[in-house]
Formats: sequence, C-alpha cells, structure tokens
Amino acid sequence: MRITVKLDGFEGAQSAAFAILWLDKETRRWSREGHQAVEVPDWGGLRSGKNGTMICGQKVGDPICVLERLDVDAPDGPSEGLAGRVLWYADGAATKSTGRWHVQCIDREQIKAEHGVFAGEEGG
Repeated sequence: MRITVKLDGFEGAQSAAFAILWLDKETRRWSREGHQAVEVPDWGGLRSGKNGTMICGQKVGDPICVLERLDVDAPDGPSEGLAGRVLWYADGAATKSTGRWHVQCIDREQIKAEHGVFAGEEGG
C-alpha cells in the first residue's frame, strides 16, 4: 500500500510551502515526490509511534516530523481525505513547529516503481 500525503500550512513558512510524500507501508520507507520552500530529504524510513507516524531520515533515527494520528499500520490503512497536524522538527532542533497533513491518494495495489530511489534497490 502506498499513501500519498501532502504537508503544508507550516508556521512561519511562506504560504505556498508544501511537501508531497509517498509512504510505502510494506517497505516502511517514504520518498519525496514534490516540495516547495520546505527542505525534506529525498527519502527515508517510517516508524510507528504512540502519537502517529514518524517520518525519519535514511538511518531511521530521530524523526524529521510526526504525522499525528496517522496510523499506517491500521488493517485497512488510512482513508483518502483524512487530515491532521504535523509536528515538524526543523534541523533536528528540540523545538518544533506545526503544520498540516492530509491523505491525497491511496494505492492499495502492489506497485513496482520504474526507477527505485532507495539505496540498495535493484534498478535504482
């Protein structure tokens, strides 16, 4: 299952700032599909936490941001249109800013990307 999530509405950022991420439930990875005025790595790992889904870097350490109340491990996954708050940890700082997330699209079929973006994938 691949979940497309848009992040926007960040405190202190220009109004057009956004990032679009693909969350891959099976591989526990995400990739950046688009962004403007928000610095997000190309890809990283996913972790589930008590507050929601953690978007982490490639080494899956501390989160870059937390998508509050987004449960990618729910049996049927989230539904399209579901929305919530993003806790953004800018540059690994202890202070966080907030924004919004919302599920734009869900692909429930097993998808094989034409070109892999993750390290160690064949054909990437």
